[in-house]
Amino acid sequence: MHFSSLILLGAAVSAILAHPGHHEALNYNEITRRAGLSKRCEPAAAAMNKKRWIKHNERRSLAARSNTTVVITTEAPYYEVLQNDTAVLTPEVTAGPYVWPRSQTLRQDMSEDQLGVPLYLDIGVLNVDTCEPMENVLVDLWHCNSTGSYSSFDAYDPNTPFEELVASLNKTIGPDLDLHTGDSTWLRGMWPTDSNGMMEMKTVFPGFYVERTIHIHAQVHTNWVIGSNGTVVSDNTISTGQMFFAEDLSEQIMALEPYSTHTEINRTTNAVDSIFAGETVNGWDPTMVVVPLDGSDVTKGMVAYLTLGVSA
Repeated sequence: MHFSSLILLGAAVSAILAHPGHHEALNYNEITRRAGLSKRCEPAAAAMNKKRWIKHNERRSLAARSNTTVVITTEAPYYEVLQNDTAVLTPEVTAGPYVWPRSQTLRQDMSEDQLGVPLYLDIGVLNVDTCEPMENVLVDLWHCNSTGSYSSFDAYDPNTPFEELVASLNKTIGPDLDLHTGDSTWLRGMWPTDSNGMMEMKTVFPGFYVERTIHIHAQVHTNWVIGSNGTVVSDNTISTGQMFFAEDLSEQIMALEPYSTHTEINRTTNAVDSIFAGETVNGWDPTMVVVPLDGSDVTKGMVAYLTLGVSA
């Protein structure tokens, strides 16, 4: 489908279609099978990366589209085979409690008024069953702000453990749990992949909240329909997971304001985060490769790269 027709179609069906619910977790054998398929797709992933690096060394960046000129002066890394920039995501066990489809918005800049280090996400989507880039699939992203809060849930204290929060609200943890407190949309956004299976999103570097390492949530949707308000009204979610940052980078960014004002709790690291451990099954590392926008200083802004290997 084409985007221009999706908005019109979405307006017509928004009253009867709903966003899909919880998906069952994949078992270990299925994760292993997908990992094997991904290894078979190494040449295809390498070709995708090569196109990506060429594009970013010649392209207008997202900032340029916003009338701000950014010149990337460094050669981005390029791998002949899959390495740390390819993740095999598994359905919805890691969507987390702060997913809220009604606030996910079709756009390429989801930063809104949030403070933080500029971050441009460059995400490729590769079908590990066919080893082909996936065109026109919707990549859906959301994460917390510099001090740990999520939009649509920003009435809650990010320093309160989730189980304690749920108990205080007299609710029960389960797939139908709805804790949203409003309709704010900052740091939530979606955009379809292009003919090379790639998409870009402007945001700010995330902060952290209690018991979780720094991360960005990602879902991949096919057969998607967008309503008149810019949110998904119908889709097929084929992959859900989380993307992470290297610890030395996180430590550097957390020393800056406004991140450094979040002192009420200690930051959870990748090494002790249970979700990070689950995403690295079979040796895959969903840690993004990061390049400074100006070629030298990540604190002035960065591009983060990751290829998502999905099974459609």
